[in-house]
Amino acid sequence: MTFQAKESGRLAVFRPALVLAVACLLLSMSGAALAQQTGRSTGLPIPRFVSLRADEVNLRTGPGLRYPIEWVYRRQDLPVEVIEEFEAWRRIRGWDGTVGWVHGVMLQSKRTARVTGSDIRLLRARANPDGDPVAMLEPGAIGKLDRCKRDWCRIEFAGLIGWLQRKAFYGVLPGETLD
Repeated sequence: MTFQAKESGRLAVFRPALVLAVACLLLSMSGAALAQQTGRSTGLPIPRFVSLRADEVNLRTGPGLRYPIEWVYRRQDLPVEVIEEFEAWRRIRGWDGTVGWVHGVMLQSKRTARVTGSDIRLLRARANPDGDPVAMLEPGAIGKLDRCKRDWCRIEFAGLIGWLQRKAFYGVLPGETLD
């Protein structure tokens, strides 16, 4: 059995065995691509969100102590995105797009969220724009992420728990669900 397709005036013939072999090759290549999306040092997904472990974390231009300090973060629990790994070092991206290297010991797996924008955001009792307000959140407020579904995430800010739309904070990947 063969399949035929006309392409730019020429007739191309496809044999099922050849089509199957090409499909298997493409699937194995996509599996290799997925394997490349894990950290070389930890085996954890890249990119992923974590938070800063200390009130003072040096952001360096490269993965090592010999590289100059470019920036100093002064906010424990600030969410950052790990975008690369090299031995004990993690290349991170902050909420404002700043990118640099920090030692892995300065990061923790605790998931947090930073309120973005310049306007006050409402933390809601339900994952709904009509949900009762629980709190008014200022830009820069840091909360502890609990879970996410669709366009809303449940977050705790200073003991107050409620729902905030994804677009109102930094700390989760697009389409990421947390249980």
